[in-house]
Amino acid sequence: MKILVTGAGGFVGGHLLPALTAAFPAAELIGCGNAPGDRPLELTDAASVDDAVREIRPDACVHLAAIAAISAARTDPDLAWRVNLGGTLALARAILRHAPACRLVFASSADLYGASFRAGVALDEAALLAPLNTYSATKATADLALGAMAAEGLRVVRMRPFNHTGPGQSTAFVVPDFARQVMRIQAGLQAAVLRVGDLSPMRDFLDVRDVCAAYAACLRPEIELPCGQILNLASGRPVRIADVLQGLLDVAGVQASIETDAALLRPTDIPVAIGNAEAALRLLGWQPKIAWQTTLGDVIEDWRVRVKSENVSC
Repeated sequence: MKILVTGAGGFVGGHLLPALTAAFPAAELIGCGNAPGDRPLELTDAASVDDAVREIRPDACVHLAAIAAISAARTDPDLAWRVNLGGTLALARAILRHAPACRLVFASSADLYGASFRAGVALDEAALLAPLNTYSATKATADLALGAMAAEGLRVVRMRPFNHTGPGQSTAFVVPDFARQVMRIQAGLQAAVLRVGDLSPMRDFLDVRDVCAAYAACLRPEIELPCGQILNLASGRPVRIADVLQGLLDVAGVQASIETDAALLRPTDIPVAIGNAEAALRLLGWQPKIAWQTTLGDVIEDWRVRVKSENVSC
């Protein structure tokens, strides 16, 4: 089996490739992206995408590549649309043209539910898509487009993971941003003050390795999923952002004061985002296995090493 992974050099890709190797030891993994060793792939160039798929003819594809940070999509919305929508459509069309039997696992996002979270209940896959930012709008549009292409024979599974974190994630996301500050304080590189946004929202957090286990499960030959299947990936247990921060401080054994930074506040933030992942349990046998405290500990250890490297490079 040939498994193509776009965005293989990114945060999730760094965890997915080992997960796929473990799950499918005889498979040929082809990573596409900008990391060393990846096959070059420019998602904004439809001809390049078509050439790659025609050459590889994958049996399965996990499409991770995206402008994944809300802040990055806000800064350059045109690029976000070109990559997240245009690149996804180019990939899907190339698969239909050159590898129609390929199962495509699309890393969508639960962020596309947006304003629907204001209901305050755990949302399942039938919830209305109501994006509140450029990133989620691009993901929602791509998600819907792939659903329409499923009616034309595209063997796509649309995965909608909730917030996921773990070692290797960038500071464009809340958990690693906190962890970096905590470890810089511990290393004496920063005053004992944490700069934060709104700490009151509650979010449904997952470990990235649990998310990758779900992506891998979608490719198991014994798993039968209808074309266009949508699956939420969620814990069903929301965590207050303030508790995330305190958990990181406790794991690191650091004490610090907290200051709110107006630049980090989001005008469209929602108080609670929680998901229902019963369909993933029923169809994939998937549920989160990694304890939240383990995730926090692994993120702190990751940033212990990274901050030490930062200090050496300075």
